[in-house]
Amino acid sequence: MQDAPSPVEIFKTLTAYQDSAALKAALELDLFTAIGEKGATAAELATRCDAAERGVRILCDYVTVLGFLEKKGDRYHLTKDSAAFLNKKSPVYAGGAAEFLLSDHLTEAFADVAAAVRKGGTVLEGAGSMAPEHPMWLSFARGMSWLMTPGAQALAGIVPLDSARDTKVLDISASHAIWGLSFAQRNPRAHVVALDWAPVLKVARENADRLKLTDRFSTIEGSAFEVDFGPDYDLILLPNFLHHFDAPTCVRLLEKCHAALRENGRVAIVEFVPNPDRVSPPDAATFSLVMLVSTERGDAYTFAEFEKMLQEARFKSIEHHPLPPGVSTAIVATKG
Repeated sequence: MQDAPSPVEIFKTLTAYQDSAALKAALELDLFTAIGEKGATAAELATRCDAAERGVRILCDYVTVLGFLEKKGDRYHLTKDSAAFLNKKSPVYAGGAAEFLLSDHLTEAFADVAAAVRKGGTVLEGAGSMAPEHPMWLSFARGMSWLMTPGAQALAGIVPLDSARDTKVLDISASHAIWGLSFAQRNPRAHVVALDWAPVLKVARENADRLKLTDRFSTIEGSAFEVDFGPDYDLILLPNFLHHFDAPTCVRLLEKCHAALRENGRVAIVEFVPNPDRVSPPDAATFSLVMLVSTERGDAYTFAEFEKMLQEARFKSIEHHPLPPGVSTAIVATKG
């Protein structure tokens, strides 16, 4: 029977942790870099990765099943995606994301989802991922900037700055500062101020130096809810930040942003924004669970919910734009 019930998807979901564990192991062994452009046998990889041949063969076969390698005879080869993102010699290497996405800080939040559901928020000690200067955010800053770069560059094209004068951009929860620095790259007269915890801002400064933008880059250390922003910003960026809080807290921060903007200044929010049904698209809709287990009051908000928050904070002309690679949405509003 074609429509007979099947346990296959249930089994795949219950064992999904094995897939991420295998990919993490391949990254730790530097397997993809060892395979390189020419491919390699298990015996060759065992020598290059300082591992047992049997272990390498079993891991490579598993990763091939996952779709990250191709096998031709006894030789393993990189796929187009793994060559671009998992080989350390690639300029867009993304393997560092595993350090954050599979960190103990994040995986422990999922150890007892039922308890978080009963409570309605994280059961981690303190404030979960929102504890002051939580070490996971340093891991995020070092490992996730590659993923943000296409969206940040797109946002800098969507929100123009006045090229005839000096402009100011405040990057709140700046982390690696790629969002703000993308505006400095596109606008030669823009000065970027990055706000975040002190340990994380070290990574932001490194990126400003790497991009040769230190002369138009400065920092503010501390909590966005406590420090003084300063006045007359042309643009305030809130990338992947508001989802950590409940709506009233978001409104209070947006009101603070409103006060720090010059007349007709704008705020640009970057978020995972589910459709009104809250179950599509999948990447945005499922993000709510991450917030449930890792924060006290966070959520993935719909555009209508963000629109209401911005209106309460006296913003106008609220619009939204999809950002590459298609997971995040930019919501842009003007000071009313």
